Amino acid sequence: MYYSTNYSSPLGEMLFVSDGESICGIWFCGQKYFKNNIDETTKRDDLAIFKKLTKWFDDYFSGLNPAIDFKLNPQGSEFRQKVWKILREIPYGETLTYGEIASKISPTMSAQAVGGAVGHNPISILIPCHRVLGANGKLTGYAGGLDRKVELLKLEQII
Repeated sequence: MYYSTNYSSPLGEMLFVSDGESICGIWFCGQKYFKNNIDETTKRDDLAIFKKLTKWFDDYFSGLNPAIDFKLNPQGSEFRQKVWKILREIPYGETLTYGEIASKISPTMSAQAVGGAVGHNPISILIPCHRVLGANGKLTGYAGGLDRKVELLKLEQII
């Protein structure tokens, strides 16, 4: 069973989803792949993990770099899990390119395959897909919208 609550961020309404113990999804409402792989949720604003997550996002949007002290449980293939693990290792205020992530997985991995996995990341911001750039630092793709990606990179003083 999945539980959900809404969060009003400076960049728009967001949906948080949890299994009661870990975070399973965070999306901007209406974004590409919204609630991908999660069919139904029960509204539960009072979960302790949602209170922690709300505090984390309040701090983050205030310009802080809060520690993630709760469990993340994104659902996806083994390949996507590998990509999302690398995303989690990108430090606050830094970026990688799709090609750099591909080369960490395999010398023959394509940046396009990595792009597909990055685009399907179900836990926005905490698994920082906004920190992934195209070749030569080009701003490309973000399921939540390129305008939001720009704002997140500005918040982290990357651009």
